[in-house]
Amino acid sequence: MFMTTQQTFQIRSYSWQELGLLYSPDIRPEAASKRLRRWVDFAPELTHALQKAGWKKGNRILTTSQVRILVNHLGEP
Repeated sequence: MFMTTQQTFQIRSYSWQELGLLYSPDIRPEAASKRLRRWVDFAPELTHALQKAGWKKGNRILTTSQVRILVNHLGEP
């Protein structure tokens, strides 16, 4: 899924890979997932906030709450 300038980002449930691709649309899906994982791993406050919202490392689906937390920390993709 690629977004054009006419589309706006919506807070909803996303797969980890899908959200990674929104943040890094010009790289392979696996690399986009790994990049998003590194961003989370290197931000302890973000990791803690996600865990508080029920996220566990290895989860493939992010809830709307978890997506909102990521967007608040990283900005909109």
